[in-house]
Amino acid sequence: MTGDAQPVDFGILLGAGYQELVRQLRAALTAHGFGDLGRSDGYVLRALAGTPMTVSALAERLSITKQGAGQLIDAMAEKGYVERHPDPDDGRARVLTLSPRGRSALAAARRFHQGYERRLIRAHGADAVAGVRALLTAIVGEDTADDPRLRALYV
Repeated sequence: MTGDAQPVDFGILLGAGYQELVRQLRAALTAHGFGDLGRSDGYVLRALAGTPMTVSALAERLSITKQGAGQLIDAMAEKGYVERHPDPDDGRARVLTLSPRGRSALAAARRFHQGYERRLIRAHGADAVAGVRALLTAIVGEDTADDPRLRALYV
């Protein structure tokens, strides 16, 4: 910073940092054969990671319309990331699960995130990374498991 230059606004830095994270994630996923994943697909992968659910439940979890969720699922099923199965409790409904390809894509994304944090620690130190994590946790809150702002973030 020289002269009268003002520091970049904090929110701009947060956004730029997130964009760089996503750029690196996209490159890693592409390198592992998952370049056809779209941003919205990551939301679905995380949502279906542990719990099979119906399109209606997925729509509610992602805070989107049932029609929007159906369109996402149609595209992801066509790409081989999601499977539909008959609901044993409701013959009219279908239960969504991750396919083996979907589970592999999610695993690749999780490996990326773990490696990203390890690289940050090597470059900036564990204390600095822990400080950033603590600050971000304070911004979004401690109890994030059911927070609609975080439940559907990019893989």
